[in-house]
Amino acid sequence: MTDLILTEKSDRILTVRLNRPNRKNALTHDMYTAMGDALEQAESDRDIRCTLFTGTEECFTAGNDLSEFAQGLPGEFRETPVGRFLLLLATATKPVVAAVNGPAVGIGTTMLLHCDLVVAGTNTRFQMPFANLGLCPEGGSSLLLPAWLGRVRAAELLMLGNAFTADDALQMGIINRVCDPIETEDNARELCRQLAAQAPAALRATKQLLNRPVMEDLTDTMLTEGQLFSERLKSPEAAEAFRAFMEKRQPDFSSFD
Repeated sequence: MTDLILTEKSDRILTVRLNRPNRKNALTHDMYTAMGDALEQAESDRDIRCTLFTGTEECFTAGNDLSEFAQGLPGEFRETPVGRFLLLLATATKPVVAAVNGPAVGIGTTMLLHCDLVVAGTNTRFQMPFANLGLCPEGGSSLLLPAWLGRVRAAELLMLGNAFTADDALQMGIINRVCDPIETEDNARELCRQLAAQAPAALRATKQLLNRPVMEDLTDTMLTEGQLFSERLKSPEAAEAFRAFMEKRQPDFSSFD
């Protein structure tokens, strides 16, 4: 397992920590593999009652590592590290909690749609800049956000790709609470302890019922998004967006149809 993802089991909680602070926790294929492995561990270990995803007080994740993802995805989406992770997260039977601070970009926001409880620091900035990068939504966001927020609010988040605050996310129902960044992980861990003390089979049944209305459509949507996302990574628009990102300028899409 890569040391860019750290795991620790304590008090029946599996903590999964993003640990690449020098790159704002930008996610690589190896990091996705490690996070997927952690979810599989949580499912198979009877002593684990809850999984906690977190980063640091300064950053959750800046999203995918564009220098790696510019090369495309290695194979069919379902079998790729990112596809495997997202499907495992969406189908997890045990509670998943997230503690989020600082940048929560792209997957840093969409993965939260599959968490059961989310605590965010006041310094958190959420963003889903897929269209800005010549890409398309992923993680089931094109299904879940319109269902939760309404189509026009979802379109604003996904088509304009502007950043929004923790207070905005709280108002939209994407997170549960906002706190000082220094308290985010402690607050999330306390929620994990409460979940770990609950009747485990009852929690699994409750989560299954909460997910049931969308699960069939969700899997299909995630696979469709993943296929389109993989194709978009190879597109001229994405190439221009990635060049612009590396050159610290705005992309110029004026010549594209």
